[in-house]
Amino acid sequence: MENGAAQPVIVAIDGPSGTGKSSTSKAVATQLGLRYLDTGAQYRAITWWMVSNGIDVDDPAAIAAAAGKPDIVSGVDPAEPTIEVDGVDVAGPIRTQDVTSKVSAVSAVPEVRARITELQRSIASGADGGIVVEGRDIGTTVLPDADLKVFLTASAEARAARRSGELKGADLNATREALVRRDAADSGRKTSPLAKAADAVEVDTTALTLAQVIECVVTLVEEKRAAK
Repeated sequence: MENGAAQPVIVAIDGPSGTGKSSTSKAVATQLGLRYLDTGAQYRAITWWMVSNGIDVDDPAAIAAAAGKPDIVSGVDPAEPTIEVDGVDVAGPIRTQDVTSKVSAVSAVPEVRARITELQRSIASGADGGIVVEGRDIGTTVLPDADLKVFLTASAEARAARRSGELKGADLNATREALVRRDAADSGRKTSPLAKAADAVEVDTTALTLAQVIECVVTLVEEKRAAK
C-alpha cells in the first residue's frame, strides 16, 4: 500500500507505564507513514522547566501560575522525535529520576493539563497524513474523536521487568512499587485521569512480544483505514 494514497488516520494509544506504548507507537507510525507524538514527553518537559526555574512542585497554585510560560515544541518524526523547551533540547534531561518522580504532581494541575491538551490537539489536527498519539488520556480527553483508540495493559510484574530492563539494573521490587504509585496518582487525579475510553480496543501485552503488539496495532489501524 502506498502511504500517500492511504486515508489520514488519527490513532490514540493510552495505557500505564511499562506496557510498551512508546516502542509500539513509534513502530506503528513508522510502518504506516504516520506522524508520532509522545505526550508524556510534553508533561516531562513542563515538569523539567518547573524544576529548573525553582517552581515549588508541591504547590499547585505556583505550578498553575507558571503553566503558560515555557515554550514547548515537539517534533513528530517517529524516527527521531524531538522535544524542546524555550529552544533547548531536553530529550535527555526530562528522563531523569528527578523529573520522573515529580511529573505526576505537575500533570495533575488543571492549568497544566489545559495548556498541554491544547498543544496536543493543535499538533494532531495539523499532522499531514495522520498521527499516532500516545499518552494516558488521549482517547478519553485529548482526542475523543480519534479514528482508533487502543488501550495497552500488562501485569505490574511484566511492566516492572520491562521498565527495570530499560533502567539498567534497577531494583525490580522498587520499580514495581514506583509504577503502582504512579498508576494510582494518574488514575486518581481529578483532571483527565488515566482511563480506558469506552470505545477503545484493549490489548494485554503481558504475554506478547513487542513485535506481536506492533503487528496487532498495525492490523487495527489498517482495518480502520480500509473502512474510512
